[in-house]
Amino acid sequence: MLPGPGGAFWSEHHPVSIMGTPAPWSVLLFAVPMGLCALPMAQGKPNFIVILADDLGWGDLGANWAETKETPHLDELAAEGTRFVDFHSAASTCSPSRASLLTGRLGVRNGVTHNFAISSLGGLPLNETTLAEVLRAAGYSTAAIGKWHLGHHGHHHPIFRGFDYYFGIPYSHDMGCTDTPGYNVPPCPPCPQHSAATSPTNKDCYTDVALPLFENLTIIQQPVNLSSLVERYVEAAARFIQQARDSRRPFFLYLALAHMHVPLQIAPPQDKGIYGAALREMDALVGRVKRLADSCGKGSTLLWFTGDNGPWMQKCELAGRLGPLLGAWQRARGGSPAKQTTWEGGHRVPALVYWPGHVPAERSSCAMLSTLDIFPTLVALAGATLPPNRRFDGTDVSPVLFGLSDVGHKILLHPNSGAAGKDGAVEALRLAQYKAFYTTGGAKACDGSIGLEEHHWPPLIFNLDRDIQEQEPLDVASREYQAVLPAISRAYAQALEDIATDNITVADYSKDPAAVPCCSTQHVACRCHAPTSHTASLDQHTDRRATRLCL
Repeated sequence: MLPGPGGAFWSEHHPVSIMGTPAPWSVLLFAVPMGLCALPMAQGKPNFIVILADDLGWGDLGANWAETKETPHLDELAAEGTRFVDFHSAASTCSPSRASLLTGRLGVRNGVTHNFAISSLGGLPLNETTLAEVLRAAGYSTAAIGKWHLGHHGHHHPIFRGFDYYFGIPYSHDMGCTDTPGYNVPPCPPCPQHSAATSPTNKDCYTDVALPLFENLTIIQQPVNLSSLVERYVEAAARFIQQARDSRRPFFLYLALAHMHVPLQIAPPQDKGIYGAALREMDALVGRVKRLADSCGKGSTLLWFTGDNGPWMQKCELAGRLGPLLGAWQRARGGSPAKQTTWEGGHRVPALVYWPGHVPAERSSCAMLSTLDIFPTLVALAGATLPPNRRFDGTDVSPVLFGLSDVGHKILLHPNSGAAGKDGAVEALRLAQYKAFYTTGGAKACDGSIGLEEHHWPPLIFNLDRDIQEQEPLDVASREYQAVLPAISRAYAQALEDIATDNITVADYSKDPAAVPCCSTQHVACRCHAPTSHTASLDQHTDRRATRLCL
């Protein structure tokens, strides 16, 4: 068994099966301990880093949108790797998007169609196989750092879903109170200190339960100090990668950032807005990843940066930038065309892949790709095989990454994600440059408006090559509409038939207050602070975990 960070054993709950003995590639980490990159790079399986930003707009990347100036490191990453301009999240809200990334399957197949709550008993169904499980079976060390939001109760916790190590927050960091709430619209109060919480004026604020920080199965801080979260994630990543290197195994690190979801925890900016300052902080973090990857030997690690969905526009000045993805047809009817919707602003996200010597530099690709493709692509690059007895919506796009092809999906399905229609149902799709809507609706906008749900038959069809703003649907009587409608109708019918005949699962969305993570029910808002020193002995760590389990 491998000693994990803080002395815990990664294989305590899941014995690791090493298939072969791959020589280690140089390692990528945030803060490099002395000697970490001392060994020369050896041939073997690549390491994988997937960085998932939260609520990031397509226009938040300077390489995508010239008006954005806060992302010099991401722009450098784009210049030295490949930028994908037609890249999409598999859903436009948190839990379904993450479930699809880690399974390669849409929510209508894997069962995750909307977000889990802090009191959820369920999570990503246990018969769904995660990317971490496949890679661990192929000899990888695996870790998840950051936001999970796929279930925290019982065996839905990430430590039981293929990850040898977990460090992070089990759901969005606005789903619990903290002592330093950060910037939000409207603002939320801090956690109560000594008495019961008063009812907040904002019904979306959590005041009864503090936000927990987990290491493996242990709550190590509640409420978490958001201002130190970036550095704590850095330290956790460094420890994990050091131990992966010591074990001479390749690694898979899934780093799910708190940026750019509210609340934004940033020092008061001097010369820029709050959102811009937080964006610059995220950019600097990614820059550290890239520089340290290079210092460990170029070509050892594939780094894939993308987002879980578009910006949360009801947060007004604290929301991201859509760039040209205006969803103008919906805006004219009220509501936001971003997060929670099937408009381009909801699911088209920034995407960069950096792998020197393998992925071409200074390249922009128009291939239509998706977060669904991350699972099958990394599985193929690791020399592993996809799980049997199920169908996948993603595909191995390594030829596109390597610059050998610029052909991605011809058809891409966009599930409802909260703004309109049944959650998870597929009522919008892409066919080449054409996008068809069978249902439309707008999420809550900054002005409070919500776009009414509308059903369309025949469907609204936009030509995105000419109308990326989704302003004017094709005239139903036009020759172009009549020419493309039969192909769209066939593609839609075939997709629904494929889903209906697949091995699908249904997530458990039941709730129980007993499932809420709480390290001390004797204190207001579950407040506690467990020891966090990683110089403590294994016995001390084990004792701490035994008293802080929250399953």
